[in-house]
Amino acid sequence: MLAGLSILIPVYNRSVKVLVESLLRQAPGWLGGFEIVLLDDNSDAGFQLQNRLLAQLPSVRYEELPANVGRAAIRNRLAARARQQWLLLLDNDSLLPAGAPFLARYAQAVQDQRGAGLFIGGTTYEATPPADPALQLRWLYGRAREMRPAAVRQRDPGGQLTINNALIKRQLLHRFPLDERLSGYGHEDTRFGLALAQAGVVVQHLDNPVLHDGLEPATVFLEKSRQAVHNLAQVLRIDALGADTRLAGAARRLRQLGLARAALAVLAKLEPALRRNLLSPRPDLRALDALKLRWLLQELD
Repeated sequence: MLAGLSILIPVYNRSVKVLVESLLRQAPGWLGGFEIVLLDDNSDAGFQLQNRLLAQLPSVRYEELPANVGRAAIRNRLAARARQQWLLLLDNDSLLPAGAPFLARYAQAVQDQRGAGLFIGGTTYEATPPADPALQLRWLYGRAREMRPAAVRQRDPGGQLTINNALIKRQLLHRFPLDERLSGYGHEDTRFGLALAQAGVVVQHLDNPVLHDGLEPATVFLEKSRQAVHNLAQVLRIDALGADTRLAGAARRLRQLGLARAALAVLAKLEPALRRNLLSPRPDLRALDALKLRWLLQELD
């Protein structure tokens, strides 16, 4: 018999009915205690009305926060409410791929690798591009940058860590809570992975992805990317040796060579053209990389 499982889902302005019902159908695959904990981060009233009904389902607990606390803080609050020893962290815009024995795969990994305390299942995206051109950038980014097999992610286990679709022992997340100083979007998992790596915690990557649902329009994704760069700058200030991302490495080299100000001036002139490309039906991810480098150099200037 496995130790129990708490599936923790932060909810914000989205119905999670389909996700919860599919998880409940797979509950027998865990072979241990089981619960789903939903914590609403002050969603609009209409979504709260929809998700409150899920509390009537077996093994589901639902609660609403009076004010929005953000991505890192709500994960920590969910972990504090969990009753089981294993915690499965899922975003509310995740879906289980059709026919995949999702929970059974995690259960088998726990049984096969009893010394491991953290498993990362990964993310996948639809193979067909979205019909709406405004969603093209987010789909392209997900396919190119986020949808990676476990063997590739395992080459840099801490650097490829994402807290969406992560199975972790409860005591490990209590020991290394997410850094609530990162209040906006992005890089709370970067800071978390850095803390685990410094403590020598083994991260095991699996091919057990969730499907990312609900692509954002390019304008929204660019704003979230800007917030993520701000958080990355905060991570670099907290621990200058950490956050070994490609973006941080590029900014660091330019600063070491004394070229940061010149690069920033060039990128500032290019920004309108970069934005036009990214908002077009055929965006180029190199334009996004350049725009993010401008933002990070600005933050670190």
